[in-house]
Amino acid sequence: MRFKSAAARYGISTLGLVIVALGVALSIKSNLGTAPPSCPPTIMSLKWSAISVGTFTWMLHIVFILIQLAILRKDFKWEYLMQLPAAFVFGYLCDGAIWLFNAIDAPATGYAAQLGLSLLSVLLTAIGIKLEVIGDGWILAGDKLTAVIADTSGAQFGNVKIIFDVVLVAITVGFAMIAFGNPFGDGSTVVMREGTAILAIFTGLCMKVTDPLIDRLFRRK
Repeated sequence: MRFKSAAARYGISTLGLVIVALGVALSIKSNLGTAPPSCPPTIMSLKWSAISVGTFTWMLHIVFILIQLAILRKDFKWEYLMQLPAAFVFGYLCDGAIWLFNAIDAPATGYAAQLGLSLLSVLLTAIGIKLEVIGDGWILAGDKLTAVIADTSGAQFGNVKIIFDVVLVAITVGFAMIAFGNPFGDGSTVVMREGTAILAIFTGLCMKVTDPLIDRLFRRK
């Protein structure tokens, strides 16, 4: 089903963004590694602490939009510019969620708690992405860029997503090596570790369980 009301579509999509942002914040607090799309903003915020993760997030999304423009050129539709407000909204939602979970000191609570935060991040991300999709309002620039590359190249979306995530992680590793001399983070905050792999692999698997439940909730056939 498609929601006819714009308020309903954007309300559900915004709820999805809020939940994904909470997942991003929990992945950072787990200190086991963040999801690939959040790796570059997080590592850059460690280097330039005056600039928040959310700010670097929307800046990265603008780069994604510019890449779409370069690929599509005259086929780039004006409606795709709705990715801009989505980028700002999502970026500052991430900052808000990180502030909300500031009291969580994941490294001090032990590995089991850290792993639990990573898995909870997987669950929230899976639910949030589904709500974004069924709301059909906002669309994040990273997801749109993946779709554009898949459409123009004829490759499968899933395969492009894997390559896209690998490129983001590789960029983060390179930046971390230059900035901090190690591929994981700044020595105290871990940006990439097993949590990154958990989020990359298990979010899609989790959606196989959560998607039907959310469809039933919204009575989607």
